Amino acid sequence: MFFNVFWLLFILYALVPTIKQWRTSAHRFRMLEKIEKKKNSRAITLIHRQESFNLLGIPISRYINIEDSEEILRVIRLTPDDVPIDLILHTPGGLVLAAEQIALAILKHPGKVTVFVPHYAMSGGTLLALAADQIVLDPNAVLGPIDPQLGTYPAVSILKVVDKKDINEVDDTTLIWADVAQKAMKQVKSSVSYILKSRDIPEEKAEELAQIFTEGRWTHDYPITGEELEAMGLDISYDMPREVYALMELYPQFPRRRPSVQYIPVPYQRKEERE
Repeated sequence: MFFNVFWLLFILYALVPTIKQWRTSAHRFRMLEKIEKKKNSRAITLIHRQESFNLLGIPISRYINIEDSEEILRVIRLTPDDVPIDLILHTPGGLVLAAEQIALAILKHPGKVTVFVPHYAMSGGTLLALAADQIVLDPNAVLGPIDPQLGTYPAVSILKVVDKKDINEVDDTTLIWADVAQKAMKQVKSSVSYILKSRDIPEEKAEELAQIFTEGRWTHDYPITGEELEAMGLDISYDMPREVYALMELYPQFPRRRPSVQYIPVPYQRKEERE
């Protein structure tokens, strides 16, 4: 009897994460439908967070990869030319190949493409934002630099090492990395410039912005605010729909045993609204 109860409890415990995942997925689809009906658009999410629904509870870090590009290219192909696309974006970046494929697909869609960034879209995520017809940020959301990274090192830093040291003191491996770094810098800058020109930004301004985003003037995780983007001459909107925030709540970060942040999860009214 005890043995049967033990296995029953074990099976129930194993099923709880799966049931929770099904319920969360259903809520996400309903929220996407709500956004689409409100804006008469195709809503797509590209959200990378640490999620854990499996039995072992191991968090998985996510980033833009080939699977993402294949899925987004597929859904764009399935979207009629006259239907706008709303892309909800939350990502630390990822593979250059995947990000550039998605960015080019965004450019080619005849309908209006709007990118919504409720928190951040760094590196390759910034490339996607620049490819859109409109960028909508939360007032505190940020984009990031698009300078290429080789392994764990910024390409620009590899080039600076070779430039500062005597060539006879630099090993062959570093010289090879420097050659690849130089090509990566050139390729990424060219891609950013092409995307900006395709969005009717004048050639000289597009080249200037491409240089700013890719030259490595900041660390790769530097947060570029909406105010800085506007100062660069980019058109930024802060009209973030409430539904986007609600959707983000359905993509929870992997929970710690002891929460770092706690609050009463209800909106408070301003004093004048209460009176």
